[in-house]
Parts: sequence; C-alpha cells; structure tokens
Amino acid sequence: MSVLQQDDSNAKEKVDEVADRTPMSAGDPIAAAAAGSVLFAWYNFYIRGEKETGIFVGLWAPTMLAAASYLQQKDIIQKFKQGLASF
Repeated sequence: MSVLQQDDSNAKEKVDEVADRTPMSAGDPIAAAAAGSVLFAWYNFYIRGEKETGIFVGLWAPTMLAAASYLQQKDIIQKFKQGLASF
C-alpha cells in the first residue's frame, strides 16, 4: 500500500467521523417534506385529475424550501454576529 492510498483511507475515515458527529439540520426534514409535497401534487394532478389542487400543493415545496433557507441564513448571520462580538 502506498503512502497516498493510506492518506486517502485516513481522509475517508475522518470524513465519516465528522459526518457521524454532525447533527441533523432543520433543513433535512423540510427537504423531505418538500419532496413529499411534490409527489402528493403529482398524485393530485395526474392520478386524481384535480389539476388545481395539484398546482396548489405543488407550490408548497418551493415555499417550504424558501422558508427553510431564510431561517438558516438568519441563524448563520446571528452566529456570525456573535463571533464578531467576541473580538
């Protein structure tokens, strides 16, 4: 085994450790809910034939993702400001 290959395996182990220690963010369940709303919208639009309901439900996904993005950005800005206040 070469040194380069050994470094690659160590790097992969470190990445796995960091991934295991990283808590789930608030965006993860929201992304799953958004994907579910898209599937539900397709169901309403194509299978049930309720096109207006399908379009309405289809708009939930971008709304949820936009709200989650806004809240995450707000949290990042707050943490950044707290970090600057410590100087």
